[in-house]
Amino acid sequence: MIFRIAVEADIPRIWTIINQAKAQMYREGKHQWSESYPAVADIERDIASGYGYVLDNGDGVVAYGAVVFDGEPAYDRLDGRWLADVPYVVVHRLAVADEVKRRGVAVWFMSSVEALARDRGVTSFRVDTNYDNFYMLRIFDKLGFTYCGEVCYDSGLRRAYEKLLAPA
Repeated sequence: MIFRIAVEADIPRIWTIINQAKAQMYREGKHQWSESYPAVADIERDIASGYGYVLDNGDGVVAYGAVVFDGEPAYDRLDGRWLADVPYVVVHRLAVADEVKRRGVAVWFMSSVEALARDRGVTSFRVDTNYDNFYMLRIFDKLGFTYCGEVCYDSGLRRAYEKLLAPA
């Protein structure tokens, strides 16, 4: 699989994957995303800002996420304590295509972000998710993230995690 920066031509496929994830959350009664979030405009903004990344399995895009090295303002108001006060990378809007779910694609994406962060000299990886997003909670546990507290967004509280990365 190839981990690469997303381009405008990827938007239709990314949007399909985002809608698959929204549909799954809706079916399972989860409330992390809504009908209006994420929207196509969020994906377009990610790509224009250089935040959008995809995993491409050779047949096309199978995962999308926003990889942000500029910080997350909500993380400044953590109800808890981060492991380190250093520059960090954060992933938002991670979604995996239905046809490749439960094959380690999300773990591959997250591991690729770790490698990218190390290459850039960033030694902290922060993430957050809803309390009922058991898929992401399992991934965070599998990859060695530590629970640090809660962050508050307009849409509600999220569980926040951090993983310290060894330098490259």
